[in-house]
Order: sequence, then C-alpha cells, then structure tokens
Amino acid sequence: MALTPSGDRRLHVLQAVEDGWGAFCRAPWAFLLFQALAGLILLPFAALTAVGAARLAKVEELMVVHPVGGWIALIAGVIGYVIVALWTVVGLTRGAWLSLEGRKPCFADFTRWDRPASARLLGSAVLLAIVVAVAGAIAALIGAGLGKLNEALAVIPMIVVAIFYVWLLVTQKFLIQVSLLGTSKATNTLGSGVNVVNPSWWMVLWLGIVEGVIHAIGGLFSYGGLLVVVPVVLCISTAAYRQLFGAEDRTGLLG
Repeated sequence: MALTPSGDRRLHVLQAVEDGWGAFCRAPWAFLLFQALAGLILLPFAALTAVGAARLAKVEELMVVHPVGGWIALIAGVIGYVIVALWTVVGLTRGAWLSLEGRKPCFADFTRWDRPASARLLGSAVLLAIVVAVAGAIAALIGAGLGKLNEALAVIPMIVVAIFYVWLLVTQKFLIQVSLLGTSKATNTLGSGVNVVNPSWWMVLWLGIVEGVIHAIGGLFSYGGLLVVVPVVLCISTAAYRQLFGAEDRTGLLG
C-alpha cells in the first residue's frame, strides 16, 4: 500500500543540502568515476538513437515504405539508453543512501545491477508519464469544446492543468527514492508521494528551486560541472527524502 506520513516529519532544506554535500564528499571519486563511466556507455546508445531518428526522417522525405534499418537503430538505441540510465540512477541512489548512512560506498556498490529496482523505477516513471498525458489530453478536449463557445474560455483548462502539473511534479519530487527505497510496488509510488509530500509541499517546492539553482551553477562549468552536480543533487534529494519518509530501506535496495 502507499506510504503515509509518519509522526511530525518536517523538511529542513538547508540541512538536506548540508547532509547531501557531506554524503557526496564522503566518496567523491567513486561518484564521479561511476558517473563518467555511465556517460561513456550512454553515448553510443544516444548516437544510435539519433542516427535511427535521422534515417527515419530522411526515409519519410523519400517516401520509402520499409525503413527497417532506421527503426532497428532507433529501437535498439532507446532500449539501450533506458537500461543504462536506470542502472545509473539506481547505482547513484544506492551510493547516496550508503553515504548518508555514514558508510563509504565502494565502486561495486554503484555498478551492481538490480533488476527489480530498475523495473520499479521504470514502472513509476511510466505511470507518471501516463497521468501527465491523460491530464493534458482531457484539458485539450475540454479546451476545444469551450473554444467553440468562446475562444477566451479555451485558456481556462490550460491554466488549470498547468497548476495541476506543478502540484503533481512537486509531490513526485522523490519519485526515484520512493520507487527504489520506499515501496516494492510501482503502482504505490505516486500515492506515496502525494500522501507524504502534501503536508510539506511548499518546502519541497523550495528544495526544488534550490536544486535548480545548483544545476544552473553547475551548467556554467559545462560538462565538468554537470558531472559533479548530478550526484550532488541526488544526494541532497535523498537526504531530504530521509527527513520526510524516514531512513528505512523498505525494499532491500542495499541487500
């Protein structure tokens, strides 16, 4: 079942930033080397996806009926990219959790493949995408109907769905951590985020803004800055998750 608030848990953003930075500093080279390794493995799959998409676009222009090579390249690239991305996120989250526990994660802690955890994370992401798509489709249909009555009315559903998107995305700020550490069923992830985050919604929004600023600062230093920022922000988010959801590994991610 979905997680619910436990006790009087409050989010302290600055404490989460401090704890997350401390966790990263406990094993910086392990975080960075794994991040660099994951990036190198992702590159050929990203290139394969781009080649496949470009080939399909060119084939469409030439009116060719069977663009088999393009589809194979695109599908293989997307599947490979998703698998490696899941492996990367699971590994970084496991390393962040171990570091926040006061342990120094080794490189093997990052690289270990965990199929059930990856499946939960993928399922949760797909569910969130479906909710977002359905809400957008409903708003578009209602807007089209209202637009026939008055063009000004067509804007109302778009405003409502935009507010809903902001609320939903903030409640799912810890979707990665909830999927990997909070619940063993992907179907409970979204409900857990809503239940636990809602009482601290504004503080979680503030955390998201702080992390956005950190990302922007890292972006100023190009790829090197992003290489550092990604694990640091994940450590900060995981530290904040522990404040709201508790410091219990409910799924056996560390096992």
